[in-house]
Amino acid sequence: MTGRRVLVIEDEAGMRGFLRDVLAGEGLAVAEAADGDEGLDKARAGDYDLVFTDLRMPGVSGIALVRALRDLSDPPEVVVLTAYGTVADAVEAMKAGAHDFLEKPVSGPDQVRVVARKALERRALIEENERLRRARGPVTPDVVVVDPRMRQVLERVARVARTDATVLILGESGVGKEVVAREVHRLRFGDSAAPFVAINCAAVPENLLESELFGHEKGAFTGAVARKVGVMEAASGGTLFLDEVGEMPAALQVKLLRVLETREFQRVGGVKTLRTDARFIAATNQDLAAAVQAGRFRQDLYYRLSVFPVTVPPLRERPEDVLALAAYFTERIGRDLGRGGTRLSAEVVEAIRRYDWPGNVRELRNAIERAVILATGPEVRAEDLGLPARTPPESERGLLARRERETILSVLEEVGGNRRLAAERLGISLRTLQYRLREYGLTER
Repeated sequence: MTGRRVLVIEDEAGMRGFLRDVLAGEGLAVAEAADGDEGLDKARAGDYDLVFTDLRMPGVSGIALVRALRDLSDPPEVVVLTAYGTVADAVEAMKAGAHDFLEKPVSGPDQVRVVARKALERRALIEENERLRRARGPVTPDVVVVDPRMRQVLERVARVARTDATVLILGESGVGKEVVAREVHRLRFGDSAAPFVAINCAAVPENLLESELFGHEKGAFTGAVARKVGVMEAASGGTLFLDEVGEMPAALQVKLLRVLETREFQRVGGVKTLRTDARFIAATNQDLAAAVQAGRFRQDLYYRLSVFPVTVPPLRERPEDVLALAAYFTERIGRDLGRGGTRLSAEVVEAIRRYDWPGNVRELRNAIERAVILATGPEVRAEDLGLPARTPPESERGLLARRERETILSVLEEVGGNRRLAAERLGISLRTLQYRLREYGLTER
């Protein structure tokens, strides 16, 4: 927390001084204001990471102050101070944009430190999101890379792109295998008109796949009313990307092997031998080595395709890429939808970081697109994203219970576990303290 700037807005001099001393003791740069008007002026003039503010004081009301702080160009995190028994006011302030609240009288310095630390951790999340948005990774607008593991992948891609070697891209569905293939093509051919032709071997019916790959002559089969150029021919002089090559039928595996070995093929129903000088890139989400062992994939074809294997790690193993991609998709999709300036809220950033993204980059992009469409303002909220949460939202009663538990723990720690002394500091009877300890499962303390 050292070096962060904090503003304390509190009309009670004693409480203001207490907060100042605790926060300054943590290495924070603390400024003070005695009422809402002065506090708002200082907040607008300064650049604060965190604001502690009373809810009831002269000048601007606490709720109005929270809303005004949230409207700043770079809004600070806000912790509100509320009198005992007015949790409803604090909840209202949190709905207005406050991060957390402290109930007065504050039990001790540790409670202030814990709340400040959590608020500044959230602030750091927001800043990291912005940093990643700016850092957005090397290469092209479609290749967003920050994580070291993906940087290593692109380093391998850059090396093989200078050659004509066949590349086999491995990875789960949705990790961006075609994006990597296009990057190999871009680095090899630059801005030339060299074609990049892609075919998904799993998406074409087996009885049509041979025609799609090699083309056919007029009259080759029922419905072949004209000559058709296949992707092998269309990709000549550029790149042919065979996606989900592990799904290719055995009969076509033999024919693909011959093309890789001789660069020659014939259209279906044709007798003329054609040649292709296309660069071959294949991709699969299967374990091809296991498929070879199981007899589902030809070993000789596997060796031909895997001259230069590149494994794209799943998104859950690339944590630094998650937020960079989310920020990129938010900006691009917002711009495409005429909603430039759309940004992710801190809650969304945290939810994105927690989620495992089993559908990888494809799932992330779809989630961001849906959220941008649903967002009613410039900021995407957690409800717009709709990801499963780890825990349900706390009720007001649950929020108060959590605060009470944290306070009891803090005071017990300060007094070395002495329950009688802790009860005195909390202003409750020893019997009440013991009841609370049992209720919160703290009887062993």
